[in-house]
Amino acid sequence: MSGFICGADRSQGTMFPAQLEDYVAEDNPVRVIDFFVDQLDLRELGFSAVDPKETGRPAYHPTVMLKIYVYGYLNRVQSSRRLEGECQRNVEVMWLTGCLAPDFKTIADFRKDNGPAIRKVCREFIVVCGRAGLLTATAVAIDGSKFKAVNSRDRNFTEAKVAKRLEQIEASIERYLSLLEIADRQPEAPEIKRTHLKNKIGRLKQEIERMKAIEAQLAQQEDTQISLTDPDARSMQGTGKATGTVGYNVQCAVEIKNHLIVAHEVTNAVNDRSQLLSMAKQAKAALGAETMEAFADRGYYKAEEVLACEGTGILPCVPKTQTSNNPNRGLFSGQHFIYDAKTDSYTCPAGASLTKGAVRSDRRDNIDQYRNLTACLTCSLKPRCTPDRVKRVKRWQHEAVLDKMQARLDRMPDAMTIRRQTVEHTFGTLKFWMGATHFLTKTLKNVRTEMSLQVLAYNMKRMINILGVKPLTPISHEG
Repeated sequence: MSGFICGADRSQGTMFPAQLEDYVAEDNPVRVIDFFVDQLDLRELGFSAVDPKETGRPAYHPTVMLKIYVYGYLNRVQSSRRLEGECQRNVEVMWLTGCLAPDFKTIADFRKDNGPAIRKVCREFIVVCGRAGLLTATAVAIDGSKFKAVNSRDRNFTEAKVAKRLEQIEASIERYLSLLEIADRQPEAPEIKRTHLKNKIGRLKQEIERMKAIEAQLAQQEDTQISLTDPDARSMQGTGKATGTVGYNVQCAVEIKNHLIVAHEVTNAVNDRSQLLSMAKQAKAALGAETMEAFADRGYYKAEEVLACEGTGILPCVPKTQTSNNPNRGLFSGQHFIYDAKTDSYTCPAGASLTKGAVRSDRRDNIDQYRNLTACLTCSLKPRCTPDRVKRVKRWQHEAVLDKMQARLDRMPDAMTIRRQTVEHTFGTLKFWMGATHFLTKTLKNVRTEMSLQVLAYNMKRMINILGVKPLTPISHEG
């Protein structure tokens, strides 16, 4: 191969570096992993097997196992079997572990047995980011995304799914019985065809029994779903998708300056309505801010959640959900009626004043109704206002809190753009790293551990990209 760059002759003797240290450059991110894990108090964090047993085969120290996992998630190697291979052939992992190579079962058991402690490590790294001066923002963007679980859609059932499946099975049985009847009337039809049809009918009858057992199980439990592979996974409808995803709802709060994930949670709630306060509180504690703005989309709009943020230093910025069908009917929406707090009245599009009724009559004791019993009768705009005799505007007793939030949004027309640019690419990056299957583990507690490792890796990579490797490893690694 004259004229090309040639490799070394395999039979030629070579002089490799005498030290494993020489294989890892000073600016290699693996040094950040090594330094960070070495600074942790694993006993205080709750890791098991920190102290060696007096009898039996010696175990691997949790420090070694944690370094393997952090390295794996930082480099998109999440499988315990693949991590076992990396320990045997990857020079960077050899440097981290001192050439130790645990088997895949030992690696997998460490993640399974130390879930709460690993989640604390993720939170500990947020503290490190704060000490490095990366958490100076006083605003976060909150969002949720559906991540696939190990459970497939075919192994997730609701009452509607079971009923539809039973209907399909009955139709299939009728079709096969018809084919069997035709085959019986044809003497020349082979016996193997009759046997094949009878076997299909038998399997379908067994499937009916299985569906009925699942239906009975659904009737006995409070939840409306059953997942057979991962019992904690739930079917969740994604935005703009014809079919739902069986998985988990991952919540993230990302600070708007350096785009670090300051708080995260994995739930199996099918929507985000009740997640605002919880995520905002965690984010505020992580930032250490007295007051904090929390940007979220319409999926988080819930009046009770916004009210709960009042007085906590959390300033939610969530667009109001439009639930009225009046605009589609060609009628005025609630935005056309302007509230005046001084007079406690509304002004309608025709300029008339709507005052509060003496009795709350909306079947709820916290809803007031405003109306004008005389102006509506002669108003020329009434056909565009209401089909009823009198227009009634409803107002929640804590509506002032929602008005205050809307005023904040009016002063920040780019709030939702900031939210989108801050948090949505974070989910895209995480899903890209995790691959098409997303979660590898089952049940909520194990999935939470897996997500914490993903978030830890994401934040560590962000920190390295911002500050570099050398400022994060002040202790020399020579020798």
